[in-house]
Amino acid sequence: MPLPEVIRRLKEATMDSSKRISNHVRSGINDECESLEIRIRNLIGIINTKERPKDYMQFFIMYDIESDKVRALISKYLQKRGCTRVQNSIFLADLPVKTYEQIQQDLKEVQSCYDNHDSILVVPVPAEHLRSMCIIGKSIDLDTIMKTKSTLFF
Repeated sequence: MPLPEVIRRLKEATMDSSKRISNHVRSGINDECESLEIRIRNLIGIINTKERPKDYMQFFIMYDIESDKVRALISKYLQKRGCTRVQNSIFLADLPVKTYEQIQQDLKEVQSCYDNHDSILVVPVPAEHLRSMCIIGKSIDLDTIMKTKSTLFF
């Protein structure tokens, strides 16, 4: 079932408390992230891909969504579409332009399905900008993982 239809059903179910939300709508509400190390390895894999098809583009999807259910459904949708979770509400993707456009359209439809103060950003990012990205926080040696530093032993 397309994401906008799932959101419409969720909206209808919450407006009328006598209606029950189907298991299909409820599935995937657990919105947990993989470990930081796994997320960084996935991110670096996207950044360092050398042989990219010409019709692919890299982009971030970032959102601030109040509803736990809607946020979880969008998260699950993005992961199914091939996006890699970077943080709780930030995904990075390297996908065909057609998929990028479909994701944008689906998220626009979702946004229009219910009254909210949410925001969703879909930001194309050139590969050279991703390669110059700096990760600040937990002690992860990004240079070693990305193999940007070399050590010579004599």
